[in-house]
Amino acid sequence: MMSAINPIGGISGFSGISGISGMSGLSDKLDLDEAAKTSSPNTDFARMLSKGLESVQASQDKANDLAVQVANGQLQDPAQYTMAANEASLGLQMTLAVRNKAVEAFQEIMRMQA
Repeated sequence: MMSAINPIGGISGFSGISGISGMSGLSDKLDLDEAAKTSSPNTDFARMLSKGLESVQASQDKANDLAVQVANGQLQDPAQYTMAANEASLGLQMTLAVRNKAVEAFQEIMRMQA
């Protein structure tokens, strides 16, 4: 279900992606500098996933900042906020779709007979 867009309060239902707000910690745990030297498919996928999540978080932050500017009357063109909010919403929907497919794939693997 899509959450409604409120031009004054930002995107209702979430104020960012709270569950993954610490993405810098993920890249520290993965040691991406070392991973760049070895460059296996797993580290490439982890790097791509990390960058994608950071991009979604950045679009959420941009939409929230523009929502505050609209509310304060500082933003001359409210269409900028509308576009940023739509971009953030689509990014979140794509992230959820990828997560759901990954969970489905994991569940399918767990159902396989040994």
